Amino acid sequence: MSSMSPTPAESSPSRTAAVLPAAGRGVRLGPGTPKALRALSGTPMLIHAVRAMAASRAVSLVVVVAPPDGAPEVKNLIGGHALPERTDYVVVPGGATRQESVKLGLDALPDDVSVVLVHDAARPLVPVDTVDAVIEAVRDGAPAVVPALPLADTVKEVEPAEGGRPEPVLSTPVRARLRAVQTPQGFDRDTLVRAHESVAVDGEGATDDAGMVERLGSPVVVVPGHEEAFKVTRPLDLVLAEAVLARRRANDGF
Repeated sequence: MSSMSPTPAESSPSRTAAVLPAAGRGVRLGPGTPKALRALSGTPMLIHAVRAMAASRAVSLVVVVAPPDGAPEVKNLIGGHALPERTDYVVVPGGATRQESVKLGLDALPDDVSVVLVHDAARPLVPVDTVDAVIEAVRDGAPAVVPALPLADTVKEVEPAEGGRPEPVLSTPVRARLRAVQTPQGFDRDTLVRAHESVAVDGEGATDDAGMVERLGSPVVVVPGHEEAFKVTRPLDLVLAEAVLARRRANDGF
């Protein structure tokens, strides 16, 4: 950066963008509509997730990575819903894997974006305070930031077995040191681009973008997550998401 003086977000030459990979089929929710297009309270999950990113005044661009053959449909979907006008929206076709889709989203970012959020479209209800906390931590100098929650359950490491057979326990990790990771995950753009290039070269995957940054040897820090930033994966999660939205309508009148 050419200037290190503290400037308000609005006047800073660097911008924050959010990349939403939304190309998955959502197999665990059953056949039919892709997961990101499933309706919550009559509105597609993807639109809720886009609104959650755009709710942050720091986010000036949202890049939605659509199914490879579904970009026109997703563009029409976004165009048909009310979204904050201060934010720009771009739709690009995705790849065969989540990692490829995030990389295609990164490739679509303008040069003046220096902070990148990567957010699961299947986490439609993340509160804006969580989004802002991630962005602030990146702007304060962390190369990678993840929101996360302490675990309520004891966790066992096991030796996986086929066909539902009993699985031998290998160890019981200390729960106080474990966190359940959520999104949006936030990154210094150059760090995230370097991580994607590195992982693509050696051919090994990672379950999240922060894991790819860890493999670079760059530090990753955790900020508090939120119970409403859960991932909608199974039918019961849809029930919970509808309940959260109903409570928000009752409390906030929207």
